[in-house]
Amino acid sequence: MTARTSDYDVAIIGAGAAGLAAAAELARRGRSVCLLEARERIGGRILTRHAPGLAAPLELGAEFVHGRSEATLAWLAAGNTALVDASETRWMLGARSRRTSRALQPAEDLFGELRRGLGRLPRPRKDLPLREFLDGPARGKLRKRVREFAVMLVEGFDAADSARVSTLGTLDEWCGEGAADAPTFRPQGGYASLLDTLAAALDPSRVHVQLGTVVREVRWKSGGVALDATRNGRSVAVRAPRAIVTLPLGILQLPPQAPNAVRFVPALTAKQKALAGLATGAVVKVLLQFTKPFWEEIADGRYADAAFFHRPRSAFPTFWTALPLRAPLVAAWAAGPAAQRLSGLAHGEIVHQALECFGALFGGDADPAAELRAAYLHDWQADPFAGGAYSYVVAGGGEARAELARPLRGTLFFAGEAAETGGESGTVGGALASARRAVERLLEA
Repeated sequence: MTARTSDYDVAIIGAGAAGLAAAAELARRGRSVCLLEARERIGGRILTRHAPGLAAPLELGAEFVHGRSEATLAWLAAGNTALVDASETRWMLGARSRRTSRALQPAEDLFGELRRGLGRLPRPRKDLPLREFLDGPARGKLRKRVREFAVMLVEGFDAADSARVSTLGTLDEWCGEGAADAPTFRPQGGYASLLDTLAAALDPSRVHVQLGTVVREVRWKSGGVALDATRNGRSVAVRAPRAIVTLPLGILQLPPQAPNAVRFVPALTAKQKALAGLATGAVVKVLLQFTKPFWEEIADGRYADAAFFHRPRSAFPTFWTALPLRAPLVAAWAAGPAAQRLSGLAHGEIVHQALECFGALFGGDADPAAELRAAYLHDWQADPFAGGAYSYVVAGGGEARAELARPLRGTLFFAGEAAETGGESGTVGGALASARRAVERLLEA
């Protein structure tokens, strides 16, 4: 059966942060919009859950606001949502000692040393993978521990492969507003509050939202777009003069014959260079809910105010607590190559490794498995509508983000964190900012 074909001013593919913001702005400008989302929920890579009796939200996707993102702050203010300062106290597992728990030491300001050291180095004239830069030009200028930290940072914070990621792009990011040492916040109540505000901004008289609607093919020409999709086994056809594509990079990069691919007719030949200059980072995130925050009691309360724990070169190198909320919740974070090694494993095995890595931080002073109440996880590479977490520029990628964001024939427009050109790529703020730019370009077309 075929659903009735409908006509709109604009069709938007994807109801993540970018798609929702674009739809709200277009409706405010008097345009009719059809917003199609493959999932049975809005939010895309924002995935907030709540557990009974747990004050802290369960953020399986985006969690932090990095820096003072103008677009994010504006939308949170519109929903009267406060920002909560995230605690930054960090502990890192160092060399072994007779008292294993003592091996956890306050983390050094390695990022400051890294930035100062990079400031003394000449900027490479030709782009190269970061690992090559660290093993080459930076080898005699940065001490080994700082170089190792740089790899841990780009793989953990950027979810990138240090053997592929652009040195020039990484240097620009580390000096930007959203850098790893920028102020960090959480939306009060979690990112679900932002989604509530975005959803409330969708004028129902102008915006038609279709959840569970998987777009299979986009046929387009100058001034016309026809979308073929499926919903509950039925065919859905949507027509519009223009479309905004907010598909994640991991989906845009799929070959047309792949099961979850969206086929464009004609193909997006003009975007091939941009797509080749970007890569999708891998992330596996596990949320461990315990009976109590037992780490606050270990070693006479030494870690009572700990926000982050780091254990380099382990399956899960980074953990963080819910501070400033006092909650029995810990996030286990694996990104980049570490996440690739975990991806595809059974959920029970991933949780087991997360518990082992967390317990190893404290030696024999704690048994996290005995305190575990529940575990929640999301493997973003296995998500059929994401294909990974967030994007990074590969060596030689240059202006890939700007090329991806460039409209095609005044008909197809592109938004999402991968198409963000203002320095906030890889973030919710970047997705929101890219949506605003895409709408402006569309209205000017």
